[in-house]
Amino acid sequence: MSPLFLLSAIVFLPVFGAILVAFIPSDKPDALKLTTFGITALVLILAIAGFFANDATQFDVAQASMQHTFNVDWIPSFDIYYALGVDGISLPLVILTALVMMLSMGASWSIDKHVKAYCVLFLILETGIMGVFLALDFFLFYVFWEVMLLPMYFLIGVWGGPRREYAAIKFFLYTLAGGVLMLIAVLMLYFAGDIRGLANVAFDPEHKFNQMNWESLNISPGVNQQIGLAVTDPNKNVIEESQVRDQAAIAFLRQDAATQDKALAIQFKSDGEADGVATTYDEAAHAVTVHVAPGKSTAAEVVKAINDNAAVAAVVRAKLPPGSEGTDPVADEDSLTLGAFSPGTTHTFNLLALAAIGQHTDQFNVHYLKDSWLEGTWLDQSLQWWAFLLLFIGFIIKVPSVPVHTWLPDAHVEAPTPISMILAGVLLKLGGYGIIRICYPICPAGGYEMMYFVCGLGVISMVYGAFAALAQKDFKRLVAYSSVSHMGYVVLGLGVWSATLANGFDPYYWNMGVKGAMFQMIGHGISSPGMFFMVGIIYERVHHRNLNEFGGLFDKMPMYTAMAMTIFFAGLGLPGLCGFIGEVLVVLSVWKFSHLLAIVSAFVVILTAGYILWAIQRVYLGAEYKGPHPEALKDVNLRAAAIGGVIVILCVVLGVWPWQTVLKFMDASVDAQVNGLTAWTKNVWDVQPLAVQRDADEPATAGLPVDDRVSLIVD
Repeated sequence: MSPLFLLSAIVFLPVFGAILVAFIPSDKPDALKLTTFGITALVLILAIAGFFANDATQFDVAQASMQHTFNVDWIPSFDIYYALGVDGISLPLVILTALVMMLSMGASWSIDKHVKAYCVLFLILETGIMGVFLALDFFLFYVFWEVMLLPMYFLIGVWGGPRREYAAIKFFLYTLAGGVLMLIAVLMLYFAGDIRGLANVAFDPEHKFNQMNWESLNISPGVNQQIGLAVTDPNKNVIEESQVRDQAAIAFLRQDAATQDKALAIQFKSDGEADGVATTYDEAAHAVTVHVAPGKSTAAEVVKAINDNAAVAAVVRAKLPPGSEGTDPVADEDSLTLGAFSPGTTHTFNLLALAAIGQHTDQFNVHYLKDSWLEGTWLDQSLQWWAFLLLFIGFIIKVPSVPVHTWLPDAHVEAPTPISMILAGVLLKLGGYGIIRICYPICPAGGYEMMYFVCGLGVISMVYGAFAALAQKDFKRLVAYSSVSHMGYVVLGLGVWSATLANGFDPYYWNMGVKGAMFQMIGHGISSPGMFFMVGIIYERVHHRNLNEFGGLFDKMPMYTAMAMTIFFAGLGLPGLCGFIGEVLVVLSVWKFSHLLAIVSAFVVILTAGYILWAIQRVYLGAEYKGPHPEALKDVNLRAAAIGGVIVILCVVLGVWPWQTVLKFMDASVDAQVNGLTAWTKNVWDVQPLAVQRDADEPATAGLPVDDRVSLIVD
């Protein structure tokens, strides 16, 4: 099984399933539901088998970078590609999505209106979500992000409660507004992110980020050739840049500013009789020719010959790659032509390339300024600030965080139970994924400057969501506000940029916060759909959700109550269940960042216990049931018991074995991202003071933030 087939099947199998469902007669609702359930189950099996049981696509937990990436032309004239890949950040969310979609479809047997349309929209929604988690092209990411909008709009607006139209329109407008802000940021990054200068990182031994592997960015062959990192033979077959090093062991750095509008060709010509290396420049053809003796001439000799020839050196200079002595003989090739340099800029929607650009600061790196070539347009800090803000707003709408959270309670209350399960279990995680995948790697300067804003927003959401949940009388609305509070932990954990000058650039606590946030997304993705499912079971029986009219359900529905209490305790964060790990990691991580925020976030745990325990007491343990339809209070059937049982088991398994089930898969990827951003931070502070103009009597700490000045004086 190839990566192209596996990842494409995970994304698009639901769409093909939707086409199949469309041909099933509308008067066979059970067949429609069974087919849809089977397709969602097949996606889950395919993901698990593909990543854990297939040698060709086995997921390597020790590999930090993207795995199983591929790049297929889609709109090559704008450098837009069908590019997918998976790493430790996206894999747990892909598995979670497949699982929640299957469980939600199992909970859809109560849907009896327009069943075929429901199933088709359900499957299209799954494709959109999977595409977001696996897309490596920003334009493709945005397309999948918008694909989710319409299915969810109709699933709420057609199959929802009495105020379904209002809730659906509100969801649509909020999400669309976030999408527009994201699109503006995408275009900003596209036109500012000239990736030509990035290629220097692969060759510059003094660059502080030279651990970046150019090949891992998965730049398309066409772009590689444009910027001079691909070699073509006479048959125009592309030879990758790694092979160029083996054959020529040389980087060519464009020098001629006067002829930037002309493509430059660099050819190797075989001359078996030559004693040394000779170079010539044909001005009319704008081509440099290097004459070598195959098997005799070395790369070091080629570099010297090019740089010592005044005519050639005016056009291009040569450079050995880092770690190369250039003593191996140049390969025996009759003709190797370096791909034409692009006369203008080279932009990309590649998420990995944009992240690599974002984590490099040319204005502070004196080595880069000294030795830069091709003068790529890097992401300056002002652009990063605005791009981060636009992207962050777009993503926190989906999280959602205060004050852009108001669409969520309405959408949850009016949506049918299975759609509420998807909203809570998967859709909210898209916001957190966007922040960790896009905001911080691509716009680190914006994230660094707004770290307190991000963390403050997370804590405010935690506190507000908890107090709002305490005030609710509607059972489902209480669970909805609990999601606002729990997702605040995610925003807080991602924003705990504790690796600063004041803390000696120690990434330990930030690493803990990011892993806690990631685990919180998975844990909440299990417990929250379970809570909505438990609410939905009662609502289908008694047709109301008034907490003041419930009570005593334990006597009437013991199996249901046992499952519900376990799931609600998982949402509370009880040790041994899935909600505990993420919350405790995030709270612990904040202490080195801000004592005040740590104290407030720890206090939220008490508030969470308050509204969860109060809900359990009022619904399951209190006095006798006082609401309508008491005769309908019968214990769950086999289908509901199976769905609830799976959720209960996962709550326990993730709580008892967090490392084996989740953390070990994300460990390497999160470590790499946090360490990279920490190195970026240290690079800024290591070099920035050198550029600050001070008076002779001004202290050495001038120009630094107040908190960091104190730390520097103490040190």
